Amino acid sequence: MARWTLSSPQFSGLADSEPDALFSKLPTPCYVIDKARLKANGECLAGLTQRTGCRILLAQKAFSNYDFYPLLAPYLTGTEASGLYEARLGAEEMPGKEVHVFCGAYREGEFQQLLQYADHIVFNSIHQLAQFGPQAKAAGKSLGLRINPECSTQEGHAIYDPCAPGSRMGVTREVWNREMDVHLLALLDGLHFHTLCEQNSDDLEATLQAVADKFGDILPRMQWLNMGGGHHITRPDYDLQTLERCIRFAQETWGVTVYLEPGEAVALNAGYLVSRVLDVVENAGVRIAILDASAACHMPDVLEMPYQPPILHAGTDLSRGEVYRLAGPTCLAGDVIGDYAFSFPLKAGDLVIFGDMAIYTTCKNNTFNGMPLPDIWRLSPDGSLSPLVQFGYADFKQRLGSR
Repeated sequence: MARWTLSSPQFSGLADSEPDALFSKLPTPCYVIDKARLKANGECLAGLTQRTGCRILLAQKAFSNYDFYPLLAPYLTGTEASGLYEARLGAEEMPGKEVHVFCGAYREGEFQQLLQYADHIVFNSIHQLAQFGPQAKAAGKSLGLRINPECSTQEGHAIYDPCAPGSRMGVTREVWNREMDVHLLALLDGLHFHTLCEQNSDDLEATLQAVADKFGDILPRMQWLNMGGGHHITRPDYDLQTLERCIRFAQETWGVTVYLEPGEAVALNAGYLVSRVLDVVENAGVRIAILDASAACHMPDVLEMPYQPPILHAGTDLSRGEVYRLAGPTCLAGDVIGDYAFSFPLKAGDLVIFGDMAIYTTCKNNTFNGMPLPDIWRLSPDGSLSPLVQFGYADFKQRLGSR
């Protein structure tokens, strides 16, 4: 996309407002969570459940702002967690719903606590299934094992590719054949795979074929199949028909209940990061606008993924407009968000509004360099703004010591 505007999916929630005026009095940087967009995503996911009978979980690793769980709960089966704290959060803040957990490796000292909160526990290895499976089964939990179908469908995002060569994620069929025995197999209720990241359903279809080829003989013995996350279900161009075909194939071929655990799809395009220009400097002909928002601290996936986030009324076609490199205020030389073309020259005090900032931000940000955590605000369907949580010096300090 050359330029992001109010008609772009990332900013369509602001289409009936004047964003600069709406956000002008907010303390920056700050996140704004859009309740109307969350509700629309929830309705889309609930429609998928109604049409197919699949069960959808919120992957809290992407979005864990629990004040919005009551809004989302009617549309979801429950939550997915990556460990004890997320499992507890899901159990406490979405009560009465299912709590699923997958962790690369569980710790002995935490596992008994985990049993208080989780309904479904997925293991990453047959070793851990043998170590913890019997006590989890005795506690009445539904047990699963993550499999690795060795089918990579990603390009350029190796850090997020669970099927990359040498991946620690999931059990390959070779390892299954070597380590699985009849007693451990009897503990299992389901299989889990997670191979996608911000992808469409054609990649799921390719992955599902690999799962069928490698584990199709095992699946008829299972009660459920969890197809993981990374499905951009609520994206406007997402192919829902292919997804539904994949779900029905699994249901009809293996007789399993199908789970999906999207994180991004639940909160896709439902948040903004509002920032201001602090200064504009120049080096070797490059104009650099230094913002009060940091890629390293406030949107770390910009550097880790990496990707270039959308900005309202800016674009990536640098052949036209006023071109600036946007950067954060930290000491990290690489705290760079990207090069953008604006229709007007930037100056100190100007607002810069980033889109799709509800995911992998508030749950992943940090205080490197003593950077303050951005406040979080909520945008209601009537266009009003209200503070959700505000942070200060104590939030920085308490993570580092006890005095």
